[in-house]
Amino acid sequence: MTRLFNDPADFADEMVDGFVAANRARVRKVHGGVARSTTSPEGTVALVVGGGSGHYPAFGGLVGHGLAAGAAMGNLFASPSAQQVTAVAKASEHGGGVLLSYGNYAGDVLNFDAAARALEAQGIDVRTVRVTDDVASAPAEQADKRRGIAGDLCVFKVAGAAAERGDDLDAVTAIATRANDRTRSFGVAFSGCSLPGADEPLFTVPEGRMAIGMGIHGERGIAEADVPTADGLADLLVDKLLAERPDGTGTATPGTATQGTAPDAITTAPTGPRVVPILNGLGSVKYEELFVVFGAVQRKLTDAGIVVVEPEVGELVTSFDMAGVSLTLFWLDDELEELWAAPADAPAYRKGGAIQQEQVTPEALAADEQAPVAVGSEASQASAARVAQAITAIRTTIDEHVDELGRIDAVAGDGDHGIGMQRGSTAADAAARDAAARGAGAGSVLALAGDAWSDKAGGTSGAIWGAALEALGRVVGDDERPSAATVQGAVHAATEAVLAFGAVPGDKTMVDALVPFDDVLTARVAAGDELVDAWSAASAAARTAADATADLLPRMGRARTHGEDAVGTPDAGAVSFALITAAVLSTIAVHA
Repeated sequence: MTRLFNDPADFADEMVDGFVAANRARVRKVHGGVARSTTSPEGTVALVVGGGSGHYPAFGGLVGHGLAAGAAMGNLFASPSAQQVTAVAKASEHGGGVLLSYGNYAGDVLNFDAAARALEAQGIDVRTVRVTDDVASAPAEQADKRRGIAGDLCVFKVAGAAAERGDDLDAVTAIATRANDRTRSFGVAFSGCSLPGADEPLFTVPEGRMAIGMGIHGERGIAEADVPTADGLADLLVDKLLAERPDGTGTATPGTATQGTAPDAITTAPTGPRVVPILNGLGSVKYEELFVVFGAVQRKLTDAGIVVVEPEVGELVTSFDMAGVSLTLFWLDDELEELWAAPADAPAYRKGGAIQQEQVTPEALAADEQAPVAVGSEASQASAARVAQAITAIRTTIDEHVDELGRIDAVAGDGDHGIGMQRGSTAADAAARDAAARGAGAGSVLALAGDAWSDKAGGTSGAIWGAALEALGRVVGDDERPSAATVQGAVHAATEAVLAFGAVPGDKTMVDALVPFDDVLTARVAAGDELVDAWSAASAAARTAADATADLLPRMGRARTHGEDAVGTPDAGAVSFALITAAVLSTIAVHA
């Protein structure tokens, strides 16, 4: 369990502050994460990586010369928001464009893609490479759906080295893509991890057993087996990955390969395919144990005719205190081997000799200014006050149900839905009250609340609620008191914004409650009902639909890989949506 923390809600922020304080020669804090505290030549491509916190050294520990230019760091096991990614990228770029690279998780995809659009709108050239190395998370024919785990390091390292040597954005992107295509990982866990303040781990494994193919966010494995010997574990990991060997990696001659070195140090070049193995500890497995396992991994690879090149053994992509191990095989070509061996100097990863670097100027540390608000009409300002009250009611409801939502989500997710919703609604509440006090209209209050929700919550739910509130605000506007028809139109716009993320009814997501809510609200308003009556009926429909998700098999998000566990438990996103509609109803009824 995690023992050392203050307020669990502040853990990620305090962790970043301490990390920067310990590594000021290499990194500086920026909104949403960290960027290099050293300069780069104008025109250099900026590799910006990121994901949720809780995986150190990923992601902040990999920011430095020869590696990443910046890292967007979300809350614990939650993707950074689009605003965070955008801010980190702008702080990191030097005129050569930005390559965004991250593990292929739904929340990360939503937020990094939104950030890419925002950056491009500001004239910054952007490319994206998603890491998909985890062979347990989808079959080979659906490799684009696989998760990114410890193979992140392979992609980041060679992309960062290519950027450092002066390659342009297209070339760096091509190299990162090739590295991802030639990287495979597979892992096991002996126990789950516990988030700060949690009484229980996100999942448990019976004594003497191990979960096979688990994720790094507390996702359960796809199978269980007895814990083997170190040699037995090496057999399992190596055999699984050799069965997933990428195309075009040559032919091995069993028993002939030896330990490889960087190209400029080769005297007698061994024959056979060349591979970087990474034996990664997930948090609680000791280095001595890893070395015992790696000895067996090395022997198996050599017996298979594979040349082992500059291996890594240690904690590289962790999952808090999870007791687990993953093996990554990175299949090299000549250029990838050269880039893997190139110098790097980051807080948690160094290769080659010391690199003299110049610190950035103090101007780079300037603080953000408070954004102005659009002043609304008198009627809209009155509505804005009621909107702010509704968002306060949402925050109160989420606070009351945060543990329940986390428990539901832990059944077939990563257990952080309650915490994420609490962070988002708390930020939205503060932003809405501030905007209303400064004279914003109802539409602007909703939009600013959505922006704050997305920024602080991160993850899939943060992106979805940010988009929904923005759509509500766009339709409501700042000029008039919204009528029942306007509210209904705004809800429908929000529904369309959420559906644009790809989920459909039946996927076991928030959409399963949202669509019935929208349908009933539309029908009742069209029939001439007052808003309070129409909303009441729609809220009841949302609650019924949310409860019915217990019978569904998840088809979206992290729960997809082990969806059978979710049958019998309703979807946390659908439940939280139903709770929110009920909270808003209480404020509508007061002002009816």
